[in-house]
Amino acid sequence: MAKTNTNYETIFVCDCSKGEDAIKALVEKFTDLIKANGEITEVNEWGKRRLAYPINDMNEGYYVFVTFSAPQAFVAELYRIFNITDGILRSIVVKADEKASMPARVQETVAEAVVEEAPAAEAVAEEAAE
Repeated sequence: MAKTNTNYETIFVCDCSKGEDAIKALVEKFTDLIKANGEITEVNEWGKRRLAYPINDMNEGYYVFVTFSAPQAFVAELYRIFNITDGILRSIVVKADEKASMPARVQETVAEAVVEEAPAAEAVAEEAAE
């Protein structure tokens, strides 16, 4: 049976107190690991942001968002490596929703709904003016 790749998204938060070089090394380490075991679709470095709550007495973290496809067995290994790596404050890997990856289709649906409701809204505005 052939291994099939599934689409995933991961966000990991790096410790900012380690310095820019350490952050760059962590991002490179995990992107290389994902490339070796799957295919990266997109890497977005959101940068330094304030945490919602303090983690290990830190208020800021460096956020990285990666979209990739890989075999399901790799995800467990990725979790394990996230958990044992110094400098990673938090991480999560989720299966990507195919519906969310179709923004053009969603935009068309929203545009159609707005066009259909526009004449009704104009009529209500005219009645209110009278």
